[in-house]
Amino acid sequence: MSRVGKNPVVIPDKVKVTMHDSVLEVEGPKGKLNLEISPKIRIEIKGKEILVKRLDNHRNSRSIHGLTRTIIANTITGVAVGFVKTLEVNGMGYRTQTKDNLLNLILGYSHPIQFPIPEGIEIKVDKNQIEVSGYDKQKVGEIAAKIRRFRPPEPYKGKGIKYVDEKIIRKVGKVGAAGGKTK
Repeated sequence: MSRVGKNPVVIPDKVKVTMHDSVLEVEGPKGKLNLEISPKIRIEIKGKEILVKRLDNHRNSRSIHGLTRTIIANTITGVAVGFVKTLEVNGMGYRTQTKDNLLNLILGYSHPIQFPIPEGIEIKVDKNQIEVSGYDKQKVGEIAAKIRRFRPPEPYKGKGIKYVDEKIIRKVGKVGAAGGKTK
């Protein structure tokens, strides 16, 4: 049995969970999410816990058992608390700002980049940091990755957009006219 899948998911007080056919509806203070459940998985809601069980022991059922439980747990966490990804912008003249429903990025290109902020996502800019937050974990991660892709960090000076907790492996630049030789 899956070690992750057999653990129950605890439902917080402010979250409401209902099951209709094969769709799990989760509603909380941050928003509402619907989750399609595989027909090979059975969901039991008992009081303030959700139990995820598989119907058979086939390879495919075993592989989605723990995954389904983790996605349900992330859905509940998202509507209750939310998720945040923080990006850091490094580089001379690189600037960011939000205006209306757009994220304006000046990243050393010949033109500014205007990124539309999708529904359900909130973006805050503070000096050189961009904070992407929302209740859908997948969407938050996807938007943060798209923003990072506009100017990924380069290994020589570290200029670009990176995650705050990301470590950039730096390379040594060119060696001077001596060719790196010492006398």
